[in-house]
Amino acid sequence: MRKQLITLTGSLFLLQALPAAANYDQHPRTEEFIAEVTKEYNLPAEEIRDWLAHAEKMDSVLEAIQRPAEKTKEWDEYQDIFLTSKRINAGKAFMQKHATLLAEAEKQYGVKKEIIAAIIGVETFYGTRQGGYRVLDSLSTLAFDYPKRPIFWRELKAFFALAEEEKLDPGTIKGSYAGAMGYGQFIPTSYRAYAVDGDGDGKRDLWANPADAIFSVANYFKRHGWRSGEAVTQRVHVSGDKFESVVNDSLKPKWTVAELKALGVKPTTALADDDPASLIRLQGKHGAEFWLGEYNFYVITRYNHSRLYAMAVYQLSEALH
Repeated sequence: MRKQLITLTGSLFLLQALPAAANYDQHPRTEEFIAEVTKEYNLPAEEIRDWLAHAEKMDSVLEAIQRPAEKTKEWDEYQDIFLTSKRINAGKAFMQKHATLLAEAEKQYGVKKEIIAAIIGVETFYGTRQGGYRVLDSLSTLAFDYPKRPIFWRELKAFFALAEEEKLDPGTIKGSYAGAMGYGQFIPTSYRAYAVDGDGDGKRDLWANPADAIFSVANYFKRHGWRSGEAVTQRVHVSGDKFESVVNDSLKPKWTVAELKALGVKPTTALADDDPASLIRLQGKHGAEFWLGEYNFYVITRYNHSRLYAMAVYQLSEALH
């Protein structure tokens, strides 16, 4: 192991006890990547190259990215992960501890405090499980060795830009196998776009500062169109078989309530006929469950593009009242 000092655009970073390198500085696409980073973010080419030289290929990352829970589990199993008494009780304690921050965020952004807490609860068990991968390693692995998801090429570039902007050490930043970071698990582009300084200390620290984390999650939802005061979802009844043509057809609500009613969908709570909605079918513990996805349900899926995820956040938020 070796210790090396690296300067990234005027900032000093310490690279210590690095794992075995994967030679990403010599990959066939290295020059292309460096050219894009220098053009888009005006970062020094040689320093980016040096960081790539010290990134480690993580086979565990490549394995994990191909088996996300949303693709392998049904709702009857998924809810057992996120709707436990342990997570609910920890969420109530989190809300009590940060009651003032959550109330301020709700007032400023119009996002229910229970939704904010539920997001953090689902993502990192209220900040206690933020991920143990070096983001430099996970994103380099996915950018260069998982070409079927070009999003990670973009995220690795944004990661270097984020490190420079926030004066962070790229070699020590930890996160998930997909490069998500902090309480709310923001990927680099989301961190740069939606993270806010919640307590006014001049920093956007989503790893250790609950104020920044809470306000950033609320800001994310507001920026993605959260409708203050509106519901998220409700159980519905279905009849006939016409509804089959629209069930689970889109995350974004592309039908009106009136159109869904005409297909045999019966809401349990009154809604305006012209309200946008989607019809959701989940495999629950007692068979199929049908839900009406209102616009705020869709907004939750902007955080994670999964109906199971959105339902877990919603039901956890309800349990935190």
